Amino acid sequence: MLETLQNLGLGFSVALAPHVLWYGFIGCLVGTLVGVLPGVGPLAGISLLLPATYGLDATSALVMLAGIYYGAMYGGSTTSILMRIPGEAASVMTCIDGYAMARKGRAGPALAIAAVGSYIAGTVSVVLLMFLAPPLAAFALRFGPPEYFSLLLLGLLVLAYMNSGSMLKGLAMAALGLLLGMIGIDQMSGYFRFAYGIAELGDGIGVVPVAVGLFGLAEILLTAGMANPPEVIRPKLRDLLPSRQEWREANWPIWRGTVIGFLIGIIPGSAHVISTFVSYAVERKVSKHPEEFGRGAVAGVAGPESANNAATSGAFVPMLALGVPGVPVAALLLAAMMVHGVTPGPLLIHQDPKLFWGFIASMYVGNVILLILNLPLVGLFVNLLRVPYPVMYPIILVCSILGVYAVNSSVVDVWIMLATGVLGYVLRKLDFETAPIVLGLVLAPMMELSLRQSLAMSAGSYLIFVTRPISLVLLGVGVVLVVLALRPLITRSLDWRSRLPAESES
Repeated sequence: MLETLQNLGLGFSVALAPHVLWYGFIGCLVGTLVGVLPGVGPLAGISLLLPATYGLDATSALVMLAGIYYGAMYGGSTTSILMRIPGEAASVMTCIDGYAMARKGRAGPALAIAAVGSYIAGTVSVVLLMFLAPPLAAFALRFGPPEYFSLLLLGLLVLAYMNSGSMLKGLAMAALGLLLGMIGIDQMSGYFRFAYGIAELGDGIGVVPVAVGLFGLAEILLTAGMANPPEVIRPKLRDLLPSRQEWREANWPIWRGTVIGFLIGIIPGSAHVISTFVSYAVERKVSKHPEEFGRGAVAGVAGPESANNAATSGAFVPMLALGVPGVPVAALLLAAMMVHGVTPGPLLIHQDPKLFWGFIASMYVGNVILLILNLPLVGLFVNLLRVPYPVMYPIILVCSILGVYAVNSSVVDVWIMLATGVLGYVLRKLDFETAPIVLGLVLAPMMELSLRQSLAMSAGSYLIFVTRPISLVLLGVGVVLVVLALRPLITRSLDWRSRLPAESES
């Protein structure tokens, strides 16, 4: 306990350094803007701004990118409540009762409850992250190549299972990502693979052009033909404060949403989206007035908003402790770490304590910044929605192309971005989720290396994966997930995942 507090003190000395604080503020501000803009979402926001961090030190870069992530979670509630447009997928549930409250003239209290609930959930979940990540990292030191391969495989299976659509489609997308990750120089033999004479592909396909194409460009193509935006409701500052009755109604849903969000956030997959659905279902179940849900129930805003912010911190647990990205955003943060020369994984806490604890402490500071940003400046953010789409999207497109080109000064990267943008558009039209592609691309080098090291240890025998207890347990969990995904086909019924929003609906 004392050691943890001392480490946290070290973290605050890093997080409160003027330049780190500045980049944390920039990240929170951009994240809130990204969350406010419908359809952009944290994944596209981080993808677009990843190249801009290359000139920064690792701590500042990570703090800024993480700020975009949880800033987008905050900002996503604004358009959900005011316009019934989810800024990102996790805000879908907030639309239902948040917009209903706005229609009843309670937009201000709905925004205030969402902001305060997000603040409480974000802060409490950082405390849990602080105590849970170090012991998990210590446990992960027992992992060898076979356990690591099984864990990465389980991560892909969980992400595919948690998708709103079919698990087979999710696995197909993950396999596509793994195949793309095979391009480039073989790590063990130095052999040049699948490059077709293009020297720029020697280092493999970069995560940035693929992510910008799949999420940023595909999103622009999908929403370019959007109908006229609906009427914007502009709350006044004096109307922001909820009544005592509304605070009482929001109290327990905020705490329940925090616990639900954090626990679900640890599990790899679209945790923040799932946590909001679970939280909404729980609140409706325990409510004395379930008939109010859908008509402006305070709990229907407080619970899901708290859950999606708590899930954000929960998602950082496997990323920081194990070096395994549970969600696509964590995969991008992991890629950012590697770009800055930081090796993610269980040893991070010992090798680079300043970065580890500075990152955690920055999340406390970030939550305070977001609370300050989100309450009084709501009216300002809403004005962003007045920028016409024909003006906004070309600007985003030009920034994307310049950003991707700036990474390696490579025109090939720009072509990759454009190609993956068209691919992402087609896949989304066909109801395929594209997030597993990025996860597969990031995990491919690690999975391949672990697999080949394992086989080298066992003289080519695949039995090594089932003769080691931890690996066997991880693979067993993966098999259970596959069976659960197949069950609806056998029983001809729909399971809970069918109620999740498709990526294209976010």
